Amino acid sequence: MKHSARPGFTPDVKARLDAFVELLRRWTLRINLVGRADAADIWERHIIDSAQLAALLTDLPVVPADATILDLGAGAGFPGLVLGIVTGRRVHLVEADQRKAGFLREAARVCEADAVIHAERIERLSLPSFHVVTARALAPLPVLLGFAAPVLRPDGICLFPKGRTAEAELTQARRQWQMQVERFPSCTNPDATIFRLREVARVQSIG
Repeated sequence: MKHSARPGFTPDVKARLDAFVELLRRWTLRINLVGRADAADIWERHIIDSAQLAALLTDLPVVPADATILDLGAGAGFPGLVLGIVTGRRVHLVEADQRKAGFLREAARVCEADAVIHAERIERLSLPSFHVVTARALAPLPVLLGFAAPVLRPDGICLFPKGRTAEAELTQARRQWQMQVERFPSCTNPDATIFRLREVARVQSIG
């Protein structure tokens, strides 16, 4: 199992991430974007944790350099908006909570991220197919794959950070889904795993 790399940032990207963190702290005083415990350590728990996924986009020939990212249940922008800032790629952020969607619009403006905000429930959206689909702390893996499969290109990948239940979720998902699975230990949490999934398809029933 390869280890995910701890990311480094150019001065420009670091400045934009600093602006994002400052905005997040201000908005969290008004709406529930991150928990109180997380607010004290936003960089490690959220920024680094999200940015480490960027390295998993660059070592596969099936993912073009300009591939657009879809983040399902984007919340406060983790991991999607952070990935947009770090990589310079266009990101589509799906977030049904209107207040959080408002934060994402403002954060994208302040941080000069190329982001499209979809303030709607995932199942109600009509979206094109994407090379990269990600989600963090949204739903168990079998449910995530149900959301992701309709909008994932045949040669696309899913990047799903998971906690201690990662292997149990994968076992359950394999009852309904077939896929190629790569595992990467998180650089921020020894109990966390990042799944990189390819060739995702529903298991065909027999009979």
